[in-house]
Amino acid sequence: MREIVLDTETTGLDPNTGDRIVEIGAVELFNHMPTGKTYHQYINPQRDMPAGAFAVHGLSMEFLSDKPVFADIAAAFIEFVGDSKMVIHNASFDMKFLNAELTWCKKAKLPMAQALDTLEIARRKYPGAQNSLDALCRRFGIDNSARTLHGALLDSEILAEVYLELIGGRQPDFMLSVVSNNAENGGNSDFRSTRRVNPLPKRLTETEIATHDAFVKDLDGDTIW
Repeated sequence: MREIVLDTETTGLDPNTGDRIVEIGAVELFNHMPTGKTYHQYINPQRDMPAGAFAVHGLSMEFLSDKPVFADIAAAFIEFVGDSKMVIHNASFDMKFLNAELTWCKKAKLPMAQALDTLEIARRKYPGAQNSLDALCRRFGIDNSARTLHGALLDSEILAEVYLELIGGRQPDFMLSVVSNNAENGGNSDFRSTRRVNPLPKRLTETEIATHDAFVKDLDGDTIW
């Protein structure tokens, strides 16, 4: 099962008032384990950078001015995501921006059903608790010391660790996927251990057996064996 853990950085809170995406970061998981494959792209928003947004992610218009616009990277981004489930913290926010950008460059929207919201998972699992990405890192003991500013790729890498903890740890299927993979590759998924047809030969000599028997006979009757 392929999943994409994804995060975006933007110029603000609402694409309907002119805010744009300035960075996308994503990490690929397969069977809930990172593959090492990532997607990362800075984007020229073709507008000014509000001071409040700059304080969050530190991306200036001077830095972004020579980066591609969203329309130029849309096809590569869609190809990377494909039809895989997208794991996003506060998915409605990122999906709102992604679909606005896709609409503006005349691309098909990503269905909301394709997104899995880790914020909703955390709220169900820990009702009433703080469930920001930083709070969840503290809860699970995940090192986020490098997160001095928000960054889409770094945040997606951290979110991948948080997500795996939310669903039960790094090996939530307890190696059951190995059985599944063996079956897919022609192995026997119905394997059961059976009694050996030919028992293994004894490894003890007759002298060793006799010595052991004599030792046991000499033990005190109250000895716990």
